[in-house]
Amino acid sequence: MDTLRGQLLIASPRLPDANFYHTVVLIIHHDDQGAFGVVLNRLANNTVAEVWEMIADGPCENQQPINLGGPVAGPLMALHTSEACSENEILPGVHFTTQKDNLNRLVRERNHSFRIFSGYAGWAAGQLENEMQVGGWMTLPASDEYIFGDAEGMWKLASQEVGEGITFPLLGDVDVPDDPSFN
Repeated sequence: MDTLRGQLLIASPRLPDANFYHTVVLIIHHDDQGAFGVVLNRLANNTVAEVWEMIADGPCENQQPINLGGPVAGPLMALHTSEACSENEILPGVHFTTQKDNLNRLVRERNHSFRIFSGYAGWAAGQLENEMQVGGWMTLPASDEYIFGDAEGMWKLASQEVGEGITFPLLGDVDVPDDPSFN
């Protein structure tokens, strides 16, 4: 079985689950027992500072929004670039953590990129593979630009990149304009 760890799942318009409408999910773990990941392009109404006020001992001034990682409740999690706070390296230079001490350190330091997630997306054994087989998800290698980039246009950008990856090789050396109206 090929693992999807470190890959992006881009929700297809065929995916019937409203929880994943126009989402981009980074797969954190995937094996024959199942998979889990976090939605990269859903933001909560709460900021890191607001959440830290409720759960931590000291104040935090970080105004970055919390990400809604998916429909399954779980501990707060972070994707980040701080090797010192890493529990697991997902991609070269992109790390994952759930430990409270690491999360506290991440939100207070300003010398690295991070995203905090509340909740996650999870699949039982074979469930994700079945959803992919019926066309529910498209895949794309993950990159820092998606993981730490702007959530607003992420689904459209990722969908376009997948589409170009399918069509451009079929066109060969044809010069394709950026704007199709110029054809």
